[in-house]
Amino acid sequence: MITEKMEKALNEQVNAEFYSAYMYLSMVSYFQEINLPGFASWMKAQAQEEMFHAMKIYDYIAERGGRVLLAPIAGPPTEWESPVAVMEAVLEHEQKVTAMINNLVDLAMAEKDHASNIFLQWFVSEQVEEEDSVGDVLSKVKLMGGTGGGMFMLDRDLGQRVFTPPQTGE
Repeated sequence: MITEKMEKALNEQVNAEFYSAYMYLSMVSYFQEINLPGFASWMKAQAQEEMFHAMKIYDYIAERGGRVLLAPIAGPPTEWESPVAVMEAVLEHEQKVTAMINNLVDLAMAEKDHASNIFLQWFVSEQVEEEDSVGDVLSKVKLMGGTGGGMFMLDRDLGQRVFTPPQTGE
């Protein structure tokens, strides 16, 4: 059985993961508007990944005998100054999510909830990957100044990303 504190915190994380998906979908629209379909595709895969994360936590709460309580999802930003600004916002957001996951791990340890601690380790590792991936794209966009022929090459490369749900036997 999951503790009330852990259930509440995990419910908040479900909301945060759905918000992340909303934000990335908003960025899809931005990139479509400025004719960078590869960036849009990359962001769409990112949104799908966040939905997967939300549902992974959702299922875990139910599996532990808790109840998922869905709260309203805040509206995401809809405008950015440039592709660089978008990728900076993504990195900042992923760093915030990392802090949230770390806080959940701290709570699981304080609650002596070993099952939740083990469950959350997947997310700890996932956030390392998320920050690295976004940081890589951001550094490339900055290197190109966010404009020029290099952006079209990067756009083509980013368009190759396809979301594949990870095996969840962990």
